[in-house]
Amino acid sequence: MKKKLFILISIQFSVVESRAVASEFPSLSTDQVAAFVELSKQGSLREAAKVLHITEQGLRNRLLALEQRLGAELYHKRRGPRRGQPITDQGRQFLPHAIAFLERAGQLTDLFGGSTEIHEIHVAATQYLIVYVLIDAVRRFHEAFPRIRVRLSNRTEQEIEEALLQDPEIALGVAAPYESSPELEYIHLFSLDWSLITPPRHPLLRKRELRLEDLTDLPLILFERGSTGRQHVMDAFHGRGLSPRVDMETTNTEIIVRMVEAGLGVSIVPLMSSGAVTRGHKIGEHGLAGQIQPIHSGILIRRGERLSAASRAFIDFLMPKKESATGHRPIGNSLTSARTAKSNPHTRGNL
Repeated sequence: MKKKLFILISIQFSVVESRAVASEFPSLSTDQVAAFVELSKQGSLREAAKVLHITEQGLRNRLLALEQRLGAELYHKRRGPRRGQPITDQGRQFLPHAIAFLERAGQLTDLFGGSTEIHEIHVAATQYLIVYVLIDAVRRFHEAFPRIRVRLSNRTEQEIEEALLQDPEIALGVAAPYESSPELEYIHLFSLDWSLITPPRHPLLRKRELRLEDLTDLPLILFERGSTGRQHVMDAFHGRGLSPRVDMETTNTEIIVRMVEAGLGVSIVPLMSSGAVTRGHKIGEHGLAGQIQPIHSGILIRRGERLSAASRAFIDFLMPKKESATGHRPIGNSLTSARTAKSNPHTRGNL
């Protein structure tokens, strides 16, 4: 009888102990957390349910169960058309922890044997940097990390900032910094100096030292009004009391190079030291280093956000070592606010 009583007491203590452990570690399902993260990305129950291949009611059930476990309201329950983000203040507070939770769960599943799942990161970048830097960099990155795919979107600098602040699907931006939101941080990659480009055998190409004063009467082809590049050039001329003759304007460097090659004028553009911008074109070039503020280019991320492992891998891949892949020595690799870099004016244009 005593032996039976002892066994019964032991079982009762085991049940109490199990309940204590359960209360200390509430059971959170990865499906529930993934439902919330997808809702934050898509902005609606309907779109999130489509992505997860479940019904809206199934998605709603997962979210309600998650809220019950956390004791918090994570999203607004109003039906009908909704404007703005459906996530509540508590939901926004929980979001970075939810993303980290899913990342850790993924790491645990990869611990033994690995997973064949493909991770995708969405990167917004300017046309200049996509054409002359990122296409080749992404190709090499895919070779080094076959399970991470990089999706590139062409945006202007201002559009990149707006996308990072409004769209959680955009992982990071690659652009020339300017007076940016304090909610963004900037990681410097490289700087570009400016050069005059002309048709071959232009008389100015023979000058040992070329000054802005030598260019005031030339038919210049410049970036469109409001662009970062245009502002840099005009500031340099006006700083010396000069008024350049601007005959044509266009949107990007590639078009400018083709226009100069066709004999429509000359231009002042930032050039990669690798020669990628002018390679294959019959033009001449002469450096203007020190006379126009360089274009600083780098990575923009949301301040304080916990980056995914895939995003960190891509940033590390792009960062210069002793010298960047483009041949430009970095000014500095520290993570700083975009306001602390040499800022460029707001822009509608694209280098």
